[in-house]
Amino acid sequence: MPGSTNGSNATKTMGGITVGGLVLVTAYTVALGSNGWLWFGWVVLGLITLGMVVTTKST
Repeated sequence: MPGSTNGSNATKTMGGITVGGLVLVTAYTVALGSNGWLWFGWVVLGLITLGMVVTTKST
């Protein structure tokens, strides 16, 4: 089904963005110190990605 493939690709893309975001936030924290808003943003991004994974698998 075309919809399944698009959803799967979108989920993989979001997963990559989430992992990349984690790397960037961690590098920022190491170089310049912790910023709570960056970590909060990454957690929100992770939750959105998790929601996409759950909805993609359930359809």
